[in-house]
Amino acid sequence: MNLPGKHQPHTRPIAEALDANQALGRLLERLRESQRRHALILPALAPALRPWVQPGPLDDEGWTLLVPNAAVAAKMRHALPHLEAVLAEAGRPPLPLRIKVRSGRP
Repeated sequence: MNLPGKHQPHTRPIAEALDANQALGRLLERLRESQRRHALILPALAPALRPWVQPGPLDDEGWTLLVPNAAVAAKMRHALPHLEAVLAEAGRPPLPLRIKVRSGRP
C-alpha cells in the first residue's frame, strides 16, 4: 500500500528527473525562461489583458504567448513592439515574439 507523501524507492521528483536527462533538462530550462519572460511582460500589459495571456513555448525561433481568442490576439499584436522593448531592457536575448490563439477549451 502506498502512503500519501511517501516516495517509492524507484521514483524521483519530476524536476530531478528532468535535470538528470540532458534533453529534458533543456526543456525544463526553456519552460522556466518562458515563465520568467512572462513575469517580465505582465506588468507592461493592460490590466484587462493580463489574465488572458499565458506563457507558451520558447524555442530557437521565438517565444509564443497563448491567448484565448482573436480579439485578445489582435490587441496583443499591437503591443508586440512595447513587449519586445521590455524584454530587451531586462537583458533577455532578442527572440521574435509570437501570439497564438489556443485551440479547444482551457
